[in-house]
Amino acid sequence: MLKFCSLYSGSSGNSLLVQSANTNVLVDAGVSGKKIVEALDSFSIDVSSISAILVTHEHIDHVRSLGTLSKKYDIPVFANEETWSAMPKEKAKILEKNQNFFSIDEPFSIGDLEFLAFSTPHDAANSCGFNIFNSNTKISIATDLGHVTPEIMKSLEHSKFVLLESNYDPEVLRCSSYPYPLKARIDGPNGHLSNYFAGEVLSNLMDSGLQAAMLGHLSKENNFPELAYKTVVEQLEKHHIKESSINLSVASRFEPSNFVEVS
Repeated sequence: MLKFCSLYSGSSGNSLLVQSANTNVLVDAGVSGKKIVEALDSFSIDVSSISAILVTHEHIDHVRSLGTLSKKYDIPVFANEETWSAMPKEKAKILEKNQNFFSIDEPFSIGDLEFLAFSTPHDAANSCGFNIFNSNTKISIATDLGHVTPEIMKSLEHSKFVLLESNYDPEVLRCSSYPYPLKARIDGPNGHLSNYFAGEVLSNLMDSGLQAAMLGHLSKENNFPELAYKTVVEQLEKHHIKESSINLSVASRFEPSNFVEVS
């Protein structure tokens, strides 16, 4: 069995928890260490039980407390070589013995979990998402996607659960106070994924066994949880998929989600 919880997810900070019977792993540490420890405490999970922290990419909303948590609690960190090079300040805080490297498309294991990183199109050194396996169960994490390539769709197939970016609504973004260059970045091929395309991705995954999905990394300025959910449901229905066919939720930027369990 695999359990997933979004501790925090949004443009202001991200940290996700993946749990099996014997292993606890964080994906990203983009809020304060205090907030992450408090979130874990709310589930009676001691931070000392965290086996590792995986890093999707070096942007501050994903690594804000990475070095501090690793140093204070002696937690191993896993990132690809380009990401390590792109976050020298965080790397300097992490003991060498806790600096672990993985390569895209090459599996690696932590405890009884197996991971496979896949590339994501984002304006970072070498950003990635993760497939996570335990026994015959697969879940996936995919955020910070400027667009979804056929290779990403292939990576997400046969996942029973997906945490998928649903960052912005195009019309809300168009009318926002953001300067034009920032709007162009968000809406560009190496920016973020809109609600509409999140719905398209999930619709196309339903035939490969998707049971549950959580929309994540919502923009504070250019989206609303209710709008993200509504847009995705509309896309599912356009593909003749009933809302009741999938356990769909939206991750909060302010507090942990409920656990999603798949087996």
